[in-house]
Amino acid sequence: MKDNGLSNVMELIKRQKWENLFKRREFVFVDTVKEFYARMTVTHLKKKDIVKSSVKGVVIEFDHDKLASILGVPENNGICEYIKDVWESKYTKPLEITRRFANDETLTAARRVKSGELKPFQRFIHFLVMKNVVPRFGKRDTSSFMDLTYMDHLMSRRLVNLPR
Repeated sequence: MKDNGLSNVMELIKRQKWENLFKRREFVFVDTVKEFYARMTVTHLKKKDIVKSSVKGVVIEFDHDKLASILGVPENNGICEYIKDVWESKYTKPLEITRRFANDETLTAARRVKSGELKPFQRFIHFLVMKNVVPRFGKRDTSSFMDLTYMDHLMSRRLVNLPR
């Protein structure tokens, strides 16, 4: 039987210990999620951030450790953290990542990469990132730098500290 690459994807997910993110969920309450994000505030403290929101009068508050518990993923899993639009990692350079995923070594500046520029396996990893790691509504035909960086770390088998 020929391997269709799915075992490679499962290996990448298991390496990150993100299996829980990929479990099927029966219901998503979109209005509740929108209310949560509309009321959300983040307080940046020295050693951690505190997220606070309320939904239908219920106050919700958590830090990195609690988010890791909610998501069912390790909090101190990785070497790479995303902080205010900048990846704190010695492995990522925006132009290199853009060139690799756009499959164009002649690019002179980092930019978003259109889905059509991605190779099939890259496109599948992008889909997983958009649906399960950094879920969103709306435009899905381009990869942001954050998407590309997640994809790069996954495909390079580097651990990511997702809750941070």
